Amino acid sequence: MTGPSPQTLHPMKGQGRIVFLQPLAEGRANVTVGPYTYYDDPDQPERFFDRNVLHHFDFVGDHLRIGPFCAFATGVRIVMNGANHAMTGFSTFPFNIFGHGWDAEFDPATWAAENRGDTTIGPDVWIGSEAWILPGVTIGAGAIIAAKSVVTRDVAPYAVVAGNPAREVRRRFDEATIARLLDLAWWDWPLDKLTRNLNAIRGADLATLEAAR
Repeated sequence: MTGPSPQTLHPMKGQGRIVFLQPLAEGRANVTVGPYTYYDDPDQPERFFDRNVLHHFDFVGDHLRIGPFCAFATGVRIVMNGANHAMTGFSTFPFNIFGHGWDAEFDPATWAAENRGDTTIGPDVWIGSEAWILPGVTIGAGAIIAAKSVVTRDVAPYAVVAGNPAREVRRRFDEATIARLLDLAWWDWPLDKLTRNLNAIRGADLATLEAAR
């Protein structure tokens, strides 16, 4: 046995609130999702990319990358660059989008200047209920985002962050251990090898995990 198929939409029998996100991302040119990442919501979890990923427009060109083995709690929101307004002038009001002459002489460069790039959520990231991830943020592997946090800046691997704006509370492990875990990158192991070594991955003995490499 090698676990559930990552292409199964509802991987837990009798739990329609849990969905794997990889099959939901199929056909979306601006989204990449790793296997086994899931979202938990009692209300239409299948609409994650419509309801929880906000202002993500193809014409903007930003990409959402989500790694494997992530866990997203109910109400997580990921805001993309389409939400940004031009801030170089006196008003941030988006006159141009309403047309009828208000779009005349609009300089798209003033809006593009606010684009903060792609949003990347690394592997094995746990994001708590109602946390918000703002545009252009990179969240490192193994990080934990506390419930209701507002993440406005990059999060280091294996960091725990909380608050609005989210601040680092602590690191889950010391720097040497984090470096070794990133080097091991168990989330990239072949599925049969990963399955054989689940106890080492779930455990806290780094030597055992390294021996499984």
